[in-house]
Amino acid sequence: MQTRSPRVTVPSYFIGLLSGTSMDAIDAALVEILDGQVRVMDYRQTPYASGLRDALRFARDGRAMVDLRAIGALDAQLGRAFADAALELLAANSTAAARIAAIGSHGQTVLHQPAGDTPFSIQLGNPNIIAALTDIVTVADFRRMDMAVGGQGAPLAPGFHAAVFRRNDVDVAVLNLGGIANLTVLPAQPRAAVLGFDTGPANALLDAWAERHLGRDYDDQGQWGDAGSCSMDLLRVLLQEPYFEARPPKSTGRELFNVDWLEQRLGPQPPGPQDVQATLLELTSTSIAQALRRHAAAVSELLVCGGGVHNTALMRRLGAALPGVNVASSATRGVSPDAVEAAAFAWLAHRRLAGLPGNLPSVTGAREPVVLGAVYSPPARGGDGDRPAG
Repeated sequence: MQTRSPRVTVPSYFIGLLSGTSMDAIDAALVEILDGQVRVMDYRQTPYASGLRDALRFARDGRAMVDLRAIGALDAQLGRAFADAALELLAANSTAAARIAAIGSHGQTVLHQPAGDTPFSIQLGNPNIIAALTDIVTVADFRRMDMAVGGQGAPLAPGFHAAVFRRNDVDVAVLNLGGIANLTVLPAQPRAAVLGFDTGPANALLDAWAERHLGRDYDDQGQWGDAGSCSMDLLRVLLQEPYFEARPPKSTGRELFNVDWLEQRLGPQPPGPQDVQATLLELTSTSIAQALRRHAAAVSELLVCGGGVHNTALMRRLGAALPGVNVASSATRGVSPDAVEAAAFAWLAHRRLAGLPGNLPSVTGAREPVVLGAVYSPPARGGDGDRPAG
């Protein structure tokens, strides 16, 4: 009598690559996905070379003067930089490329315009180059299919947040503090829709103001701003921005919240630079708290991820603005706050290979769930045909 061998489930390994609105580094996460369970095995950050970073910021801030040749060159340079980040991650973990099912590369956003007659979103970082240099199937261009069916193309991380952080006993929210603050609301009721949207600025204005007045990329732990005094008059003016009152779905970026936006609101007798920084800390914490109370008043746990989690002053203000809410790092739930967003794009690559939708229409405003991302296979070598994707 023959006995049937027990079914063995083999884990799949993915890499997620992402560079956020700060445009200073590439985040890379090595992720294991097994029976629907996600485990972040490693996370690393690769800073951009200063010349590449400066070119990116010029493309962002001086868009009218950037020609197509410059954009094409940046696309190729970023493809190589993203590939190098993936290869460094593999080398650090002594992992062969053949073990990776796919790379999910978000790329570097240089312009995101979800509203108007012709919505669009542009990410650079040529996925053909990533696939060729790593010899790993690469999934990229995640945002535009959602936009093609009426969505904002953002935020895309809430599906991952739901898979990893949702609980059946309490309502949970996940807050990503990147350049922009993204909020995901995960109701305990399993049939209730997930909500997600950009609340407004997180680090974007804080970093830009610190760079202008301190000559460095950010205010370490928020110490400079923490020692200043918040101008309530300026805070009231900043909070009058219509975006804060707009209803979800909504997404934004540095196209709106930038130094020009701030300077237009400083008035003829502005506070001192340090007091402006203190006011920006309050702007971020207040706008997030208002959004949470307005759209998710039942939330009792707020999990924070992204670079802003290291801003001690901002985290303290968030806790003060949300009495009764447990404000904690996502590390308390087993995922490094720095790795969450990169891991989300590894998860989205897994969804793409499985033929499963990656967007949440309740979040992006799309008409329907759709499979996200385009697949780029590495070049066939030796006449063996395309490398399989798993």
